[in-house]
Amino acid sequence: MDWYLKVLKDYFKFSGRARRKEYWMFFLFHYLFTGLLLFLFIYSNENLFDYNEEFETENTSYLFLILLLIYTLATIIPSLAVSSRRMHDLGKSGAWFFINLIPYIGGFWFLILTCMEGENKVNQYGENPKGINNNREIDFIGKE
Repeated sequence: MDWYLKVLKDYFKFSGRARRKEYWMFFLFHYLFTGLLLFLFIYSNENLFDYNEEFETENTSYLFLILLLIYTLATIIPSLAVSSRRMHDLGKSGAWFFINLIPYIGGFWFLILTCMEGENKVNQYGENPKGINNNREIDFIGKE
């Protein structure tokens, strides 16, 4: 849950790097919350699949539908930001996110990219978020 909240705190942060754990933990909780709200919407609406009766406007399912819509809109920017930072960890531009727009293969290719291990060194987008091969602390020894 801490990783999920970390991404939400870095709402508009498209710079830097995100390790795999940060990316996947964010999306795990994101899909859990989305699925829960969708389940509550469907469960609370008794007439959703009954075509003989009219859709009741006084039903509480509208509340869950509105919450789902607000939640989805509120998490679009953090989703794009963490995806961009994940690509930065691989040494690629955040624009690689748009490979998802290629039909059939784009989403699969992006999935493979997000599963790959990031670069184990400092790259143009920042230091390794795992702290491996970061020589910044060593460079400051004796210069204090």
